[in-house]
Amino acid sequence: MGEAARVGAPDEIRARLVTAAAEVFSEKGYDGARVQEIARRAGLTTGAIYGRFTGKAELLRAAIEAHSTSELDELFASHRFDGRVTDILTTVGSHLVTREPTTQQALLLEAFVAARRDPEVKRLVGELIEERAARLADLVIAAKATGLVDEDLDTLAVVRFCHSVGLGFLLFEALDLTRPDPAPWEDLIARLVAALGDGREHP
Repeated sequence: MGEAARVGAPDEIRARLVTAAAEVFSEKGYDGARVQEIARRAGLTTGAIYGRFTGKAELLRAAIEAHSTSELDELFASHRFDGRVTDILTTVGSHLVTREPTTQQALLLEAFVAARRDPEVKRLVGELIEERAARLADLVIAAKATGLVDEDLDTLAVVRFCHSVGLGFLLFEALDLTRPDPAPWEDLIARLVAALGDGREHP
């Protein structure tokens, strides 16, 4: 009887490995994490890992994807926003000062540190960030067509600015720096988002 038959379906095994990887990466960092420890936490062998992942870098990406907040995805699909990128940016931006620490934030920090030394981590995490950037870029382009965003603004500049603010808060949280109070921060975000518009009347 094979390992998959003993411990569950392939998808279940993969999920267990990803969960264990997230725990080990968060506790020990990318460099300190060992494939053997991840397998042990999942109650499996290293063969189960290498049968599904090329190595630690791919496991790290899978862990980040699995623990990514669903908030942004929900906002993208929400009929309340109807694709209005300005409303999405305002909502997500205002949550930066009130969100609680999550596994995803710890994993992203580890990923960025590891990417400086590991080309494979850099490639895989870069692909993940760019996939999300592409989705946001599509919303910005659509917003330009309706005047919600000034068409003269560079799409990539808008996307990178949004990512810079969001990822910058990871560093603040890692150092436990004081975050601004929600009210003045929300006011600032609202003003910045409003400045993206081109002055046309919107429904």
